[in-house]
This record gives sequence, C-alpha cells and structure tokens, in this order.
Amino acid sequence: MSTWKIETNETAASYSGARVLITGGLGFIGSNLAIRLVELGARVVIVDSMVPGCGANLYNVAGVADQVQIIREDISEAAKFRDVLQETQVIFNLAGEISHINSMQFPVRDAILNATAQLRFLKECAVHAPGIRVVYAGTRQIYGVPRYLPVDEDHPIDPIDFNGVHKRAAMMYHLLYSRENRMDAAVLNLTNVYGPRMAIRLSHQGFLGAYIRRVATGEPPEVYGDGEQLRDPLYIDDAVRAFLAAGSASRLPSRVYNVGGPRPIQIREIAEIARQAANAPAPVFKPFPREQRAIHIGSYYTNSSRILRELGWAPEVDFADGIRRTLAYYRGSLRQYLPQTPANPDHIGVEADRALA
Repeated sequence: MSTWKIETNETAASYSGARVLITGGLGFIGSNLAIRLVELGARVVIVDSMVPGCGANLYNVAGVADQVQIIREDISEAAKFRDVLQETQVIFNLAGEISHINSMQFPVRDAILNATAQLRFLKECAVHAPGIRVVYAGTRQIYGVPRYLPVDEDHPIDPIDFNGVHKRAAMMYHLLYSRENRMDAAVLNLTNVYGPRMAIRLSHQGFLGAYIRRVATGEPPEVYGDGEQLRDPLYIDDAVRAFLAAGSASRLPSRVYNVGGPRPIQIREIAEIARQAANAPAPVFKPFPREQRAIHIGSYYTNSSRILRELGWAPEVDFADGIRRTLAYYRGSLRQYLPQTPANPDHIGVEADRALA
C-alpha cells in the first residue's frame, strides 16, 4: 500500500501527461520525486551524470526504469539535450553535491558542481525553454548559525561552509533569471531530509544517513557532543509533496520557501528513536571531530509558515513514523545501499583544487 498522501485533484491533474525533467533524478530526493510523478501519469526525463560521491544509484528507480527516460549527462552540458528542454513543462532541479565536509576539503569541486554547472544549465533553460517553471532544491545551510529560531526566509544569509556559499550562488542565479522573466523559479530551502533511497553508504552526506546505516546494520548511532542540538527532520514523502506543490502552483506569490519537518527534536532523541525502531544498541556519544566542529551550526529548525500560507503545504510525517518506514525499506534492499568501493570525489574537482593549492 502506498504511504503517499493523496494530493489535491488539481495538483495531481496538473502532472498527468506533463513532460517533466528532473536533474539529479537518480539521487535520494530526485528518485522519490520521479517515482511519484510516474504514479501521477507524468512523462519523466531524468538527467544525472552519476558523479561519484553525490548519491546517484540506478537501483533507486528500478521499479519505474521502463517508464522514465534517463540521460546520463552533466547539467553543464545541457546544450546536448536542448531538444528535451524545449519539450519540457516543469523542471525539478536537484543536481549537485550536498556534503558540507567535502565542500571544505574540495571547494573548487563544490563550486563546479553547485555553481558553475548550475549557471550553465540555467542559461540553456532560459534560451530553449523561456518562462519555464523551475523548482530548485536549496538548503538551510545558506543561513549558517541561526540568529533566531525558527528560521524564516527573512533570516540573514551567512553560510559557514563552501557548500552553503555555492548553493546560495545557485539560488541567486534562479532568482535573477526569474527577475528577468526568463524563467519562473521557486527555491525550496530544505532542512534535513531522510527516508528510503538515501545514499546511506556515503558517510559524508549527513548525520541522519549515518544513523540509519548504523542502526540498520545493528550498530549504535554515534552522536557528536551532548546531542542537545535541535533539528526538524523532514520525511521524503513530505519533501516530495512540497516540490509537487511548487511545480504545479498556477502562480508563485514568493520565490523562496523554507521547508522543514513537523517539530524540532534533539539530536540525541533522534538517535534514540532510530535505534529503538531498529532494536539496535544504545547511542554512543563522542567528541566532535575537528572538521565537523568547524562547520557545526548548533540548533536549527524551520519556520515553514510561508509555504503553508501560499502553497498549502505542511509536513505530516512524524519522525518516529518516518524512521519506521525508512528502516522497513532498507530491510528489503540494504545490500543495494551499503559501501561497494570507497567514494572518492570527482577527479576533475580534485585536480582543480590541487591546481589552486
């Protein structure tokens, strides 16, 4: 039985028969979005270059592989699939790197993936699909250390790592092209998203993935510090509904929306709920590694009132329910998500960083 909430008839109908393009569609959020769009009757095209370390996994779309078109290409080379852009009605733009740690170790790589590639892609969209609706996957990381909670869209922008800087740049590219009426973009600044199809084999893609991997394999989650910091985890089904709402809205009263989970929870409670759901050992508390402490933002949770007010979206899945669903998924497919070989950053980015050293 599907766990998806039934969208409004208007939202569902808007995607039936629509040509939709998803960049980064073999990754965590993109693949879940692709599956839901197929269920809604959309004609889905996935563009994904499968850059090592960014989470792409063909198994993510195995259930709909015969119902989607996959273009294995970097979005910076969008000129190669401009004919697809010309036929597309909505673009969900999720391509890029999300690792804060990798961005600090390989900042040029992060700039290539999250800024330069985005600018080249949007330039092609503006030329070959003028006025198109583009929904971009932004991040809470652009705000840096919160000056107040919950964080709304008026919070000062002050990223503390290169990932936040480059994601901020990409966000502004979308907004500038929209200001020039060359596209119709929405930016969703997401909090910590979790659920089925996370790249849990990649240790550098966030604490939730690390917790899920450890408890799913019978190990205790490792909590850095005292674990009293707050987060508002967002279950993937809720995240997908936010993308669908932004993609189908007849008009966008705003361009930027913060998208968070139902409630703030202490990280130590998150770890405890996850380990109980998996019947894993109790959490282990460790000092912050130096590289983690340098970019730690403390507590964060989201004010999602704007997207509720303007697009009618609100999160619905509590963390305890969401983590049960997540672990149920991995019980049947865990081997598809465990490490196969060490995940090294893309050699192009690494070489660029070394050249500038």
